[in-house]
Amino acid sequence: MTPIQPEQAQGLRIAVFGFDVAEASQIRRIRALRALGCEVTSFCQRREGSPDFSPEWQNIDLGLVKHQDIKGRALGLGGAVRRAMSQWRVLADAQLIIARNLDLAMIALTARRLAALRAGRAAAPLVYECLDIHDLMTASGRKGRIMRLAERRVLANAALLVVSSPGFVENYFAPMQGYRGPVALVENKLWLGLDPAAAPARPAMPDPKPDDAPITLGLVGSIRCQASADLLFRTLDLMGDRLRLRFSGALHDHALTNFRDELAKRPNAEWTGPYRYPDGLAQAYAGCDLVWAQDMWQRGTNSDWLLPNRIYEASWCGCPQIGLSDTQTGRRIAQDGLGFTIPRPDPAELAALLSRLTRADLAQARQALLARPATDFVQSPQELLPVLAPAITRRGGPSALARPQPAR
Repeated sequence: MTPIQPEQAQGLRIAVFGFDVAEASQIRRIRALRALGCEVTSFCQRREGSPDFSPEWQNIDLGLVKHQDIKGRALGLGGAVRRAMSQWRVLADAQLIIARNLDLAMIALTARRLAALRAGRAAAPLVYECLDIHDLMTASGRKGRIMRLAERRVLANAALLVVSSPGFVENYFAPMQGYRGPVALVENKLWLGLDPAAAPARPAMPDPKPDDAPITLGLVGSIRCQASADLLFRTLDLMGDRLRLRFSGALHDHALTNFRDELAKRPNAEWTGPYRYPDGLAQAYAGCDLVWAQDMWQRGTNSDWLLPNRIYEASWCGCPQIGLSDTQTGRRIAQDGLGFTIPRPDPAELAALLSRLTRADLAQARQALLARPATDFVQSPQELLPVLAPAITRRGGPSALARPQPAR
């Protein structure tokens, strides 16, 4: 199997259907494609409460969607298709269409077919990128069956499935959806751009702290997991002055209950607010001795299968992480030496781990992460080349379709 070469991406016309034009991972993905020389047009929704963002590429607005409004998103599919068809020539001329998440894939499938019919030519290959497995997809009732049926239609018409964790294929796509088609694994690493001189500097080892200084445990990034917030607050109540909590990033009030009130009750807990990506990463992690990396929003399914962006961010910053040993996140942390694990989300278990760790343990873990090459945690544009395989092979290039590789 001959790998795709970067020069084969030059000038490739790509239409990207995304769930939020202002979302950080969406911006990272499009900028990485553009860095490869692809000509990208996005067809994106706007998510309620997202910051204002004006992309430096052409974007077709697919409309506003609200948080946790599955019915509204379903009813809005037809309107989104109509908005996409306002630029049907762009879709007809595209050599590849990438759809990120199921509802965007359904919009893309319909608009792609209509644009191809209008232009009188074959439709571009569709790449379906699964970012998360929504709890509806694993539900046992009628709604779950309908959602899985819709996704199987997408998979049957997709040239490639892209996942950020092998756990999605092993636990869902293969056993539940019976998918046996081509897969590309593109982990959700940092994106720092092409110019090393313009990228933020990787942190250095901090000055040592006194042995009796309290441990600072952080939660950095999207703060939306109620179970994680509860676990950290209850652990703080157990440990008292021996622990400090530091929350940094975007606070999703719609997903949290009384977070600000719980924070205000505890003088040794703070929320430092949102930070600028990627320039603010080093500062966000610098105040933490460790971070809680585990997502528990959809425990038993998606949260157990994913590999969150924060394990790459924290590792690049030299900050050890904590996860649950029976999850994909925890297994990666243990196998790759990224930090520590606990067997279950119990405040006593977390407090016991934190109480065992010495300043020497933390310094050794941090030094080991900083000694590793940044490329272990930072995405290069070349890592996206397998995503372009359906378009490259169509125009005569080599195939680079593959099964996801097991975690290191």
